[in-house]
Amino acid sequence: MDRRFAWAIMLIMVIALAPTFLFKRPPARNAPADTAAAVPTAPTAQQPTVQAVPRDSGLVTRDSLASRDSGLATPNTQPAAQLVSVSAPLYTWQVSTRGARLVSAELHDYRTLAKGDSGNAQLIRPGDGLFGMVLANGRDTIDFRDWTFTPSATALTVNGPTPLTLSAQRGNTSVQLTYTFHPDYQVDVAGTVTGVAPQGASLLVSLGSGLHNAETDSALNYRSYAIVTKSGGVDRTDFRSFDPGESKILNGPFAWTAVKSMYFVASLFAVDSAGQSPRISGVTATAPVMAGKNPSVVVTSAVMPVPASGTFSWTSYIGPMEYDRLTRLGHEFDDVNPYGWPGFRTLVRFFAVPVRWLLVQMHEQLNIAYGVVLVLFGILVRLLLWPLNQKAMRANMKMQEIQPQLKAAQERYKEQPALLQQEMFRLYKEHGANPLSGCWPMLLPMPVLFALFFVFQNAIELRGQPFLWLPDLARPDPLYIIPVVMGLSMYVLSKVGQLGMEPNPQMKMMLYIMPVMMTVLFLNFASGLNLYYAVSNIASIPQQWLLSRERRKRVASAIVNVKTRSGK
Repeated sequence: MDRRFAWAIMLIMVIALAPTFLFKRPPARNAPADTAAAVPTAPTAQQPTVQAVPRDSGLVTRDSLASRDSGLATPNTQPAAQLVSVSAPLYTWQVSTRGARLVSAELHDYRTLAKGDSGNAQLIRPGDGLFGMVLANGRDTIDFRDWTFTPSATALTVNGPTPLTLSAQRGNTSVQLTYTFHPDYQVDVAGTVTGVAPQGASLLVSLGSGLHNAETDSALNYRSYAIVTKSGGVDRTDFRSFDPGESKILNGPFAWTAVKSMYFVASLFAVDSAGQSPRISGVTATAPVMAGKNPSVVVTSAVMPVPASGTFSWTSYIGPMEYDRLTRLGHEFDDVNPYGWPGFRTLVRFFAVPVRWLLVQMHEQLNIAYGVVLVLFGILVRLLLWPLNQKAMRANMKMQEIQPQLKAAQERYKEQPALLQQEMFRLYKEHGANPLSGCWPMLLPMPVLFALFFVFQNAIELRGQPFLWLPDLARPDPLYIIPVVMGLSMYVLSKVGQLGMEPNPQMKMMLYIMPVMMTVLFLNFASGLNLYYAVSNIASIPQQWLLSRERRKRVASAIVNVKTRSGK
């Protein structure tokens, strides 16, 4: 195998994986409650655009709206807010009568991993809330977030579609909302408001200021914070792209918009009754100004047109980014949590989605821990690749067999390059050898390794899964044991693979450099990825040893044949 080709392969892998290893972001802190931002003008194009909003633009901005309310603290002139508890097998949500907002979203199947926190994962920041509404009605702005609503029930148990009605009135304006809760993290919202201008109005619906951190690494979680929208395609605007105090307008129309963290998402779907035409005219976002070096957290609102009749509706999914659930929602919602980087996602998803499915199925059907699943998966991959590896390595042996003849030809035609090239091609053809055949054993497992890299970044099923001394297979090994084991297994595999080969300074150098380089590179990767790679290497050693024995015999036989021919 051409050593330059091997170096090129490794350089490509380093360039592809190094950004995640090198770049870190500071941790996020809790931000203020939701605040409405600028109201975008009607969309003029099918593809979304991002537009910065200057403070003196004259648009209705968060500063010109009525002062926000936390949803919990109440003015003296208002009755105390009540919380309506909504309980389902998968979650417990709480709706505040102040603004009819969702102020708590606790997930029963996922625990928080945040330092200093305990219990189930909570998706909404303290003092924050979802679905706070502001109506831009001509020249008037009505902020429903400080209205007190009357609920139809004080508690709900959800085993099927379960409605909750909330109504409020001030003067000649009244609003009625019907929340229909479903057992699978979904809620349908339908409402009617009176007094809408004949030309219609715009309704800003808050998606909060970023989901509450429930991860061990808050900096890594912050890097995943984003506003995602679906127009012609799925587009992502990272929270960290905002400057403090900056406002942006994302022009639609959008079928859905969402605020996501590393593993969880809060979304808003709005399409017509046929499920086709998008009805979100735009998304507004503002980064609050914060003192110190802590990053800003973006306040986000979806903007929907309200006709003169005053009716509006949307559907929300608030929960974990489980791939199967996201896929069932349609409208490419599974891409809210993309596998891979832009430009590579189609190729990465081709491998990552089946790999994720297989890992989950092995865990659920065999009822075994994910650590054991990865061990079995590493062995299974090597067993499946055994015939291909066997064929590739035997092709490489042919190259080893004709090395004595190639050297003899090089000596014979060292002054005649053209004749040397012809003789080499003749030998390759006569013996069925391929100079690049030795690359296959290294390249074949690479797609699975890359797929697992992104699966561990995205698949919530692997989040917080312990194994032996590893507290979380999706996080690095805190003791660095498994990366070292991976590096040692790579060294042993390479050492066994070189048995029977003629000593080569370049190969000897690679024998030591590659395991060290890969160990350093993988130190901060998911421990589950290191576990898989180590098991895969160890499972390959028997095959390498058997083939090395066969190689020694065939090379020895080839040398004897060359000497015999020379004697003749």
